[in-house]
Amino acid sequence: QVQLVESGGGLVQAGGSLRLSCAASGRTFTTYPMAWLRQAPGKEREFVAGSSWSGGYTYYADSVKGRFTISRDNAKNTMILQMNSLKPEDTAVYYCATSQQRSLPQAVRTRDTAYSYWGQGTQVTVST
Repeated sequence: QVQLVESGGGLVQAGGSLRLSCAASGRTFTTYPMAWLRQAPGKEREFVAGSSWSGGYTYYADSVKGRFTISRDNAKNTMILQMNSLKPEDTAVYYCATSQQRSLPQAVRTRDTAYSYWGQGTQVTVST
């Protein structure tokens, strides 16, 4: 059974930074793509950032490009989302997710339906 546990959320002022972590267990971490998605109150869940199994290829939602950085340490079974220049509109519950497929086509990799395993989420609140 795959388990994903997020940490690092909290309250930060606009312009500040947070670093989210996702610890994975239960299967070979290194061979599957992973992603961060978020859901704000009253809104649908949306893709934030994703990584290929090696971490060599990353991709981002337009709304976070240049501000967020996704990375993974396969030796530690950990994925990181470094969030800088945070804005109030970044306020959401952030989820770590991974796929059952070892490679995700570009057409689906930003869809939440591409990911089968999810963490419990961590709240990020950005104040003005």
